[in-house]
Amino acid sequence: MPKRITKSRARQLRRSMTEGERKLWALLRRKQLAGFRFRRQAPIGPFIADFFCAEAKLIVELDGAPHLDEEQTYRDAARTSWLEAHGCRVIRIWNIDVFKRPADVTESIHRALTAPRQS
Repeated sequence: MPKRITKSRARQLRRSMTEGERKLWALLRRKQLAGFRFRRQAPIGPFIADFFCAEAKLIVELDGAPHLDEEQTYRDAARTSWLEAHGCRVIRIWNIDVFKRPADVTESIHRALTAPRQS
């Protein structure tokens, strides 16, 4: 996907965030999580990450029911492999957890942010 299309699509996604994305963004924005800065709907290569912390090279993907589909699971795995091959770590959070267990979600993200990088 050409870069300008990716940027344009990212802007569009920022304007039309899901309720789960809005809730998680409220927990991550303005360096609220241990001072780490996140961007939402961040273009990375040919993909758009739901949330990205450049300092930690951490991508947080928020998944809902469509990600249970076998074909989507395969695409998610291929995407994760590409992103990891390019130096990022990817964690996946379920939508329902953002609503039911927000403290657990932020704790999981914090652990990923502060975990030592593996070579």
